[in-house]
Amino acid sequence: MAVFLIVQSALIRTRNIRVHQKLGWFGAVLGAAIPIVGVSIAITMGRFNAQQLHQPNTDADLIIPLWDMLAFTPAFALAIYWRKRPEFHRRLMLIATCALTAAAFGRFPEHLVPSAFFYAGVDLLIVLGAARDFIVNKTIHVVYRYALPGLILGQTFVMYTNTHHYAWWLRIAHSLLA
Repeated sequence: MAVFLIVQSALIRTRNIRVHQKLGWFGAVLGAAIPIVGVSIAITMGRFNAQQLHQPNTDADLIIPLWDMLAFTPAFALAIYWRKRPEFHRRLMLIATCALTAAAFGRFPEHLVPSAFFYAGVDLLIVLGAARDFIVNKTIHVVYRYALPGLILGQTFVMYTNTHHYAWWLRIAHSLLA
């Protein structure tokens, strides 16, 4: 996936728009599969962690990868929808891609990124995109102004729900992992 995104960016940079657009349909199919595969893997690994490894809080932790898929999907879908509007398309693709980096930030050593704050890494990447807009265009694009607060609100809800082990969420998670 990372190589594909780099190739797509390079095609735009070298003004190979036609090739970018043709390869983009492969990316659209790949991106459409990500939420399906991501949710399936989250549930499968949750079951494995609970039943085979006997890890605690597996049910509470399930909300994190499910949120990551939920954060990715609308940004990616809107990027495809607005593929003819490059100013929207590229920012939405960045946000969708950044939403998938939460798992990577969650695996950073505790002394670098405390476990409850790994979403800050995701948000920092998006803030860098907004900062680039501000430096180059003297304004922050509307995509960032709507998406970033929404993501932060969702991430806060997810982490609060995860750390407080609410009964309503545990019931949902148990039914998904059953």
